[in-house]
Amino acid sequence: MTTRIKHLYIHVPFCNGICYYCDFARRIYDEKLADKWLDRLEREIEENCHDQYETIYIGGGTPSCLSLKQSERLLRFIYPYASKAIEYTIEANPESLDSGKISLYKQYGVNRISLGVQSSNDILLKTLNRAHDFNTVKNKIRLLKDNSLTNISIDLMYSLPGQDMDILKNTLEDILKLDVPHLSLYSLTIEENSVFGKKGISSLDEDVEADMYELIDKVLNDNGYIHYEVSNFAKKDYESKHNMGYWKYEDFLGLSVGASGKMGNNRYTNTRDLNTYLSSDNIRIENLYLDKKEMMFENIMMSLRTIYGLNIKEFEEKYGVNIRETYKKGLKNRYIIIKDDHLICDNPEVLNNVLLDFMD
Repeated sequence: MTTRIKHLYIHVPFCNGICYYCDFARRIYDEKLADKWLDRLEREIEENCHDQYETIYIGGGTPSCLSLKQSERLLRFIYPYASKAIEYTIEANPESLDSGKISLYKQYGVNRISLGVQSSNDILLKTLNRAHDFNTVKNKIRLLKDNSLTNISIDLMYSLPGQDMDILKNTLEDILKLDVPHLSLYSLTIEENSVFGKKGISSLDEDVEADMYELIDKVLNDNGYIHYEVSNFAKKDYESKHNMGYWKYEDFLGLSVGASGKMGNNRYTNTRDLNTYLSSDNIRIENLYLDKKEMMFENIMMSLRTIYGLNIKEFEEKYGVNIRETYKKGLKNRYIIIKDDHLICDNPEVLNNVLLDFMD
């Protein structure tokens, strides 16, 4: 008997421009190529989608760079599997989001927008090769709210070249004025194949980055946001339900170029090469079968990212173990606490070091 999969992720591999920090599976938007991608994706959906999903997430890349006609094709493919979706998110960039696409998204059941903003500082935005300015962000947030699409998440970055504490503080103040219920904040990671990586650009000093993280945590907590996951903050009841599925170590289906998925003890990754994706029936470049010990560690690793931690009872029933016997060293770590039968890391900044004690 197979377990019903609750979560669906679809990757749109096109962007109008390439951000200098990005190393996701992406390429410059081309209308004819995007049409071919949609043809192939339709077949992949027909072959793999068999459930009504509780959460759907269309990410990228930049999903909003698709034309209105292509956006409707994409959403129409997904529609038969979306009737029970309690959270349906699509990523967008400010410059490619307009009233026509917002109306279309709502028509097909999208109820959450994740907007790529990164900073309110226009000079920094140019440094990142972003195509928008902050005034455009303000206008698009207003447009979303005017269209009653108020479940909005904003992506921001810190530890950026040329960014200091004052610039970050100003960005936080600017973002708070937008009054959105969810914020994701990521430190710059230099990827080898990104433009920054090829140019030898570095992120900021580790101590400065740590100070920035503390500033973010204090400012957002003081303004009513719950720091519910290492990089995510939300107003009450606005946590990302899709991402919580990942952090609870639930199964999910990932489709399209570069997407990953997990079903039982199998994790897989699709090819990052668009030409291979378009021309081959064998698009998976990795199928990794995990043993019980590996699954248990991954379950702990993902769950400890959130303030809710790991449900001990569910974990022990799932794997048939006694967690106190299996992870004696990990439970002795001074940052690990047990509260209401949940295992919790009370300092997310040291999580990587804490996890080392669970690897033995």
